Amino acid sequence: MIETLFENEDIVVVNKPEGLAAIPERQLDPPPAESLYEMLCTQRGEKLFVVHRIDKGTSGVILFARSADAHRRLGMQFERRLVSKVYLALVHGIVEAEEGEIDKPLGQRGSGRVAVNPQHGRSAYTEYLVLHRFAAYTLVEAYPKTGRRHQIRVHLYSIGHPIVGDRLYGDREIQRQYPRMMLHAQKLTIRLANGQMQTIEAPIPESFERVIQMIERA
Repeated sequence: MIETLFENEDIVVVNKPEGLAAIPERQLDPPPAESLYEMLCTQRGEKLFVVHRIDKGTSGVILFARSADAHRRLGMQFERRLVSKVYLALVHGIVEAEEGEIDKPLGQRGSGRVAVNPQHGRSAYTEYLVLHRFAAYTLVEAYPKTGRRHQIRVHLYSIGHPIVGDRLYGDREIQRQYPRMMLHAQKLTIRLANGQMQTIEAPIPESFERVIQMIERA
């Protein structure tokens, strides 16, 4: 069963496990596994509406609308950048600055990759704050102000600090040594239909904690 974090008549917010696609995948061979969206529609016996996505390897907060009206209203909040998002990321290397900002346009490349593209990319802006430094890693909070595909992953990679376990960005052989990508959508703040601001938080998964414990013991 998928853990529900919050729901009302307009939305349902759940805690997505890592390794589960948020929406149906396009691949044909092999046939894709059932997505979070499909599982929820079946589990709840209702049609939900996709408002936003998080990557397959990312865990944490994701919301779905329960009506077309709620879908339009929430979609406008995301489009106007009125939604606040907080991610937890463990990255390779020591991030020296206590906090920073990454303002680099991003563009799609082949093989599903995204890259910094100053000439033709779309604007992308991420702020970050260092939470803890380990011997060879840094735990950061990331605050994406735009919603580009793979934004946090590519931005941190672009400053020399790829996310631990991210096999698409960074040294693939090294990244394969980790059981998951260490990116977790921890908090999401939206405005409800009644005007109230609502923050929904997803607890840090055991799989995330285990990797932290593993590097602490190393």
